[in-house]
Amino acid sequence: MGVRRTVAIGLLLVALVAGCGGHGGRSATAAATTASPAAGTAKPAPRLTASHACANAHGFTCSTLDVPLDHSGKTPGTLHLPVAVADKPGAPVLAVLTGGPGQGGVDFVPRVRARMRAVLGRYRLAMIDQRGTGGDALRCPALQRAMGTSDLTVPPPGAVESCARRLGPNRRFYSTADTVEDLEALRIALHADKLTLDGTSYGTFVAERYAIAHPDRVAKLVLDSVVPAAGLDGLEVDGMREAARVLRLVCRDQHCPSDPATDLAAVVRMRHDGPELYDTLVALSVGAPSFPGVPAALRAARRGSNRALDRIVRDVRRAQRAPAGVLSQGLHAATACADLRTPWGGPATPLAGREAALRRAAARVDPAPFDQATVTGNGLILTCLRWPPTPAPPQPRTADLPNVPTLLLAGDRDLSTPLPWAREQAAHSPGGRLLVVKGSGHSVQSRGRPPEGRQAVERFLLR
Repeated sequence: MGVRRTVAIGLLLVALVAGCGGHGGRSATAAATTASPAAGTAKPAPRLTASHACANAHGFTCSTLDVPLDHSGKTPGTLHLPVAVADKPGAPVLAVLTGGPGQGGVDFVPRVRARMRAVLGRYRLAMIDQRGTGGDALRCPALQRAMGTSDLTVPPPGAVESCARRLGPNRRFYSTADTVEDLEALRIALHADKLTLDGTSYGTFVAERYAIAHPDRVAKLVLDSVVPAAGLDGLEVDGMREAARVLRLVCRDQHCPSDPATDLAAVVRMRHDGPELYDTLVALSVGAPSFPGVPAALRAARRGSNRALDRIVRDVRRAQRAPAGVLSQGLHAATACADLRTPWGGPATPLAGREAALRRAAARVDPAPFDQATVTGNGLILTCLRWPPTPAPPQPRTADLPNVPTLLLAGDRDLSTPLPWAREQAAHSPGGRLLVVKGSGHSVQSRGRPPEGRQAVERFLLR
């Protein structure tokens, strides 16, 4: 392994683990208390309790936001969500939303504060551990061991089913619609008239859905690495198709002697491991968007030498290992399978017939340079294929955002939230402007090189 590649994979380890979440400081299991207001009693206003100085961030107060397990009030229970807020009462609130779904938020405060120092003279930074994340992460050991921080690793037999059994019927209360109402509770508890929201990856989806549900409560939106508000197609075809363009961008800089997309297509046909290769490329677009060693490894594998490619796959798989406190795969499954647009309909669809619907849908798309087996076999769609029927959450009335100032950011090498998704959402953002950052992968603000994305956010928030 050469020095350059050793450094790049080392950086990937940091990006995929440290960049995906933080260990919460509360109990190791997510729990809902069984107490509930008496019938007919007015619902108490949300408030922050157990407030104390944050140990990891001077000038911030850490508190607990108590929210209903079920915002409809039909099922009793309370969740206790950690919150960290800057000691700057009266300033406009900037809520920064992390991704996944499955990442916590509070442990990111020091990193976000350092990155956004230029704007925090004007704003009051707030971060929250979304339900089922951080110290109170939903924990599914077998699924966690297999998938770590990945959306796309193929789960082993039984891991999905055992996770759903472990979470039980309450798994229905971990959809994005629930998190949106938690965010509204946070706004009320902070006595803020409006929120400015800065979301990354899945955080953009939460921000968009919040803006649609509460259009008069949003001042500005920053959407970095965009998941469109209309929802995602679990077939993952956009990302698969984008792999050809992204690898060709890489080779334009590296002067590759062959076409990497053609090499990739040939290797997928030869190795029959499209889901694993796709998972690997998506992870590299997050942590190492220069794709170190990939074009040469694909070229060698096409000629019959798999050694370099196998090593990259193995290194990435190791980098994705992480406990639930970093990214909860239990929460990821519960949320994704509630919100994903699937070929079989919605999350309440019986298991029987799902696989046939998936195969029919896959036969109608062209995922080149990947194949049909990658469409039907990626870890995201297989997780939801096996996730037991669960009542569908309420859906937004529209995919259009309110006409508020909106900055959309996309890296032109991002396969995790590929560029077509940002363009789709930009068309539904009447107050929006899309900035595509060349050479950047996923999470433009925190990982983008050069700092064009961060500078654009500063100008946008300060004007």
